[in-house]
Amino acid sequence: MTTFTRRGVLSTGAAFSISMALPRVLSAAEPLCLTSVKFGSLSWVIDTIRTEGIDKKQGLDLKIIDVATNPAAPVALLSGAADVIVSDWTWALRQRARGDDLKFFPYSSSLGSVMVAKDSPIKSLGDLKGKKIGVAGTGIDKSWILLRAYSRKALGKDIAELAEPVFGAAPLVSEEFKNGRLDAVLNFWTYAARLKAGGATELLTMADVIKGLGVSPTPALVGFIWSEKAAREKSLPIDKLLAAVDEADSVLAKSDAAWQRLRPLIRPASDAELVAIREYYRSGITRSWGAADTAAAEKLTKLLIELGDTELVGDGTHFDQNLFHT
Repeated sequence: MTTFTRRGVLSTGAAFSISMALPRVLSAAEPLCLTSVKFGSLSWVIDTIRTEGIDKKQGLDLKIIDVATNPAAPVALLSGAADVIVSDWTWALRQRARGDDLKFFPYSSSLGSVMVAKDSPIKSLGDLKGKKIGVAGTGIDKSWILLRAYSRKALGKDIAELAEPVFGAAPLVSEEFKNGRLDAVLNFWTYAARLKAGGATELLTMADVIKGLGVSPTPALVGFIWSEKAAREKSLPIDKLLAAVDEADSVLAKSDAAWQRLRPLIRPASDAELVAIREYYRSGITRSWGAADTAAAEKLTKLLIELGDTELVGDGTHFDQNLFHT
């Protein structure tokens, strides 16, 4: 089975131009509005694209729209303020069920983890009984719902009943954990990396959770999302964006110097924290989406629909393989 990559090359080795799968773009650089959370991982990629001159090489005119939080990006896309955003395909799937012609291509497969203190007596999920676990987000966060499903399968008990969940913003639950007011924390990968560099231990990764639920390979959950109609009508250079990101990722995958240059954006507390973030990022670099990923995403969607509620997946949401740009 062939797999499409950002560079538009099939795994069989046959050359294939991504422009054949996307709207034809104009020869001159067309502005493309992309949202980015300041200091988030996408800002590191954007900085690399510009510093390395990749945008000029690709003939890509990027206009960055800074958003304060991740949830602000979908609002920008749906309102037409942005052409492309980075978000979860679970959200995009819900929007397709509502009639929006959105497309998704993976950005990163890095996932969060359940972290405990280095000297914690908690060595397994079952040891969280009676303990406080911080959860980044809300009670319908997909990672939390999947962790609950995993605990029911592994322990025969719901972690929400076994432990005491404390919900909050990612920075807040990390600080509460570091201050010893939480026994464990389920957080996004960037925060998990920082905690690990500070001495915390991974109790369980979300990749392990997804595999434990019988979903394999673990599909990238976060990616670039755009409207097919808008891309066609505005001749958006989506192909150039994906190619530029792929080239920037190649730099970040190999060059430690590139990461040193990014220190002002990453703002690590130590050299060890920078290294941890760098390694987490590199492990999540995703360049393709194939049939196996689509099948895994379908299985995960059915699981989320079964375990979640209408707030998470939306009333009437169903799996649509046409969401995924292949």
